Amino acid sequence: MRQGEDLRKSDNLMKLNSRDLADLHGECGKARQMAMRILVRMLPVFGADEFLDITAAHIDSSLFQGDATLEYAERLSDWQARVVVPTTLNVSGVDEHGWKRWAVPSDWAEKARRQMVAYQSMGCKPTWTCAPYQESERPELGQQVAWGESSAVVFVNSVLGARTARYPDLLDICAAITGRVPAAGLHLEENRKGQILYRLKDVPLALLHDDSFYGVLGHLIGSNAGTLIPVIEGLRIDPREDHLKALGAAMASAGAVAMYHIVGVTPEATDLKTALGGCPPLQRVDITMDMLCAVRKELTTTDEKKLDMVVLGSPHFSLGEFEMLSNLVAGKSRNPRVQFLITASRAVRALAEKAGYLAKVREFGGTVTVDTCILTSPMLPSSIDALMTNSAKYAYYAPGLLGTHVVYGSLEDCVRSAIKGKIKIDSAIWEM
Repeated sequence: MRQGEDLRKSDNLMKLNSRDLADLHGECGKARQMAMRILVRMLPVFGADEFLDITAAHIDSSLFQGDATLEYAERLSDWQARVVVPTTLNVSGVDEHGWKRWAVPSDWAEKARRQMVAYQSMGCKPTWTCAPYQESERPELGQQVAWGESSAVVFVNSVLGARTARYPDLLDICAAITGRVPAAGLHLEENRKGQILYRLKDVPLALLHDDSFYGVLGHLIGSNAGTLIPVIEGLRIDPREDHLKALGAAMASAGAVAMYHIVGVTPEATDLKTALGGCPPLQRVDITMDMLCAVRKELTTTDEKKLDMVVLGSPHFSLGEFEMLSNLVAGKSRNPRVQFLITASRAVRALAEKAGYLAKVREFGGTVTVDTCILTSPMLPSSIDALMTNSAKYAYYAPGLLGTHVVYGSLEDCVRSAIKGKIKIDSAIWEM
């Protein structure tokens, strides 16, 4: 009786169209009914009373996190759930074909595999990556989508100019099954203007070209901005896409940033006035080298020179990053006591193989793992204590999620250290 009352209340208080009502009352099957019931319950949480259509989705729920996430996926699959928009899948809990090389328990691997199968049965594209924009058709400016995974969300909003909220696990697949999302948040034009202005002050031009700068800048801004939309002014170069990827990922992990603007760079920030939506910022922050250097130190949690492992690829490594890495390691070998891991998608790994980049990485002693992420899979050997990375996202999460000490550096620092067998960081560019 209570369930029926809730449904009637939803009908009366919310602006549901005929398709929403059909889904809500089970006319299109149990899977769509469950998905719509969940979405209707979430409408007031989003501060909305109606839905809007989406044209694509990216699902973070594909990650196995325990029996509950597996049961959820298999129940939808058993009810013949099907996505109604093109839908990509985020990382899974396991490298489906390479997990035995790592410390992954066999029961975990089997459950993670079952969850992968369940989401594929719904018609999702098996991309298994946190960076689907590197390999799949990319959403366009103004396109309404429903994406999960924090670094993917901030990229699609900021760099591509498509529109998504920061969808949590389990809700993202509901959006893909129904093609509907709450008409709220960053889906709406009025909510996409910048709110807090960050101005770079006296940052050397050489540092703006260095890959380690963007993780540090993102971590600083994310820690300060929280959920606000940052606007960055004073970036005097045209950054590479991988720079923007690292910047957003760091903002989204250190804070909860779902969108940023860079004046003259990102599509909704042709000038400062446009980025701010014609309004004054809530706050202005001048970013100095002293601030950046302090944050850079925060991303390293050990003074020891010992190094057990280098980990790259959070978000997943791009083809451009594989090219850079192959040039750095060509004709060289890692120290045998240092493991060297790169995580990437299957598609990017195949492209890197074809381009000849992987041959050089393998000769160096590197390993490429696909489908998953070391932060989300129990693959890390217990012997690993000191981990080095060029990812501010890895550096932020590794101590808590992996229980390791971590060192943050540039890609070149990571390669140099792997060769030497101990931490070797060139800080000259940060001291100019």
